[in-house]
Amino acid sequence: MAPPVRYCIPGERLCNLEEGSPGSGTYTRHGYIFSSLAGCLMKTSENGAVPVVSVMRETESQLLPDVGAVVTCKVSSINSRFAKVHILYVGSTPLKNAFRGTIRKEDIRATEKDKVEIYKSFRPGDIVLAKVISLGDAQSNYLLTTAENELGVVVAHSESGVQMVPISWCEMQCPKTHTKEFRKVARVQPEFLQT
Repeated sequence: MAPPVRYCIPGERLCNLEEGSPGSGTYTRHGYIFSSLAGCLMKTSENGAVPVVSVMRETESQLLPDVGAVVTCKVSSINSRFAKVHILYVGSTPLKNAFRGTIRKEDIRATEKDKVEIYKSFRPGDIVLAKVISLGDAQSNYLLTTAENELGVVVAHSESGVQMVPISWCEMQCPKTHTKEFRKVARVQPEFLQT
């Protein structure tokens, strides 16, 4: 069984210099080894020598959506004023934890903003490409927009559970039942098309 992992913070005293030699992520002061990073404590020894004490940081640092970044998100709920989404990717990088976002009614289309109806643009479960316009408010939601031709719904499923095919910038069709549903469809760029 592996020994339990010990986490440490910067400035934490790890051991004295007689118990180990300093490795990466550490420094010495007054005969002791201290952590210079937040991470996991590692002790490695070779041939019975004094172990090398080092601190390893988690390799995957959390990527955060930034203003102007194109994100991939999944619609979780809609109402008459906005759609709530979970941000899953920033660019092509998957996020470890999903962030919450909001697409307001006025940020769905660039033209005829007053005629936009949320239920004709998005439905829960849709996968949407959007752009971050603001880091949000007190509820810690990112504000997103789909007011560009390249932004909008990229994957949607019909009521029969089949993935729909876009037939115009505002409609998608079920290949099984041939019913049409309104969506704010993204014009997918050629470099993103799979051949």
